[in-house]
Amino acid sequence: MPSFDIVSEVDQQEVLNAVENANRELATRFDFRGVTAEFTLKEKLITMQAEAEFQLQQMLEIFLAKAIKRGLDVRSFKDEDVVHSGKTYSQNLTLQQGIDAAMAKKLVKLIKDNKLKVQASIQGEQVRVTGKKRDDLQDAMAVVRGAELEQAFQFNNFRD
Repeated sequence: MPSFDIVSEVDQQEVLNAVENANRELATRFDFRGVTAEFTLKEKLITMQAEAEFQLQQMLEIFLAKAIKRGLDVRSFKDEDVVHSGKTYSQNLTLQQGIDAAMAKKLVKLIKDNKLKVQASIQGEQVRVTGKKRDDLQDAMAVVRGAELEQAFQFNNFRD
């Protein structure tokens, strides 16, 4: 019976490359010359630090542009509130990996509401979709891609 898994994963190496590319661009940009500004990556957290709040917005745009060039989905990053401490402003970007229980339930409901001839089941941090025909599975993929959900999804383990 054909099946596939819906997962939400981000390639850590590509995230590291995007952070390094963004730091390189900060070093060459005229508007950041003489300014203390940097990106740092620790596990699933990217921290942006700058001397002014408007610079953080520019840095966010720089990073997201680099992430897109590296093939990363911008919905994989969740920006948090700006924190002001002393002379610096900082903002964190959190990497969203894995599908939490509430989102998994939304995915299963979405697939069932479209009356597709497939079954969706939650398995930990992924959703497995099985069906009798390959075309039905591809229709389920199209439904998930077309849905406006605040998270990036990938499809893997496609088995015939």
